[in-house]
Amino acid sequence: MGTDEEAEFRAFVAGRSLALWRQAYVMCGDRHLAEDLVQMTLAKVYSRWRRIRQRGAVEAYTRKVLTRMCLGQLRSRGRRREDVSADPPDRGAAGGPQVEERMVLMDALRALAPRQRAVLVLRFWEDLSVEETAAVMGCAAGTVKSQSARGLVRLREVLGATEELLLVGKGTR
Repeated sequence: MGTDEEAEFRAFVAGRSLALWRQAYVMCGDRHLAEDLVQMTLAKVYSRWRRIRQRGAVEAYTRKVLTRMCLGQLRSRGRRREDVSADPPDRGAAGGPQVEERMVLMDALRALAPRQRAVLVLRFWEDLSVEETAAVMGCAAGTVKSQSARGLVRLREVLGATEELLLVGKGTR
């Protein structure tokens, strides 16, 4: 890789690393795994930088690699679903309502199947179209639509159960 290409890659990494980490974290729910996935993704992108840059497909290729790595890691770990329990996990000091809401949402996302989670993250977090999401995930647009619909139903169920638990815990019921 030439000096100019190296500089372009470094600029890409500097500009996109945080967004890639956020996407990976929302998909897998583990900070350290998200860091590893981003590093593996960037290594793969680096090895193919010249080709994907010439095609103008850096963003699309990077997103596709990251998504597939996340799904592969979740599949290989056997983490199809995680149970949401009434007992909150041990967490550090509370950081206000936005932090609490984000933690509740992250817990709810972890209750989804990995493909549903990936579809919801790509569609609503990354703001991709159905077609773009299908291209990233390597599936049909209909699959994206059905996974999105099922994922949203499941997310509403989990968030509704969480809300009920919070209300019972506060003695509101």
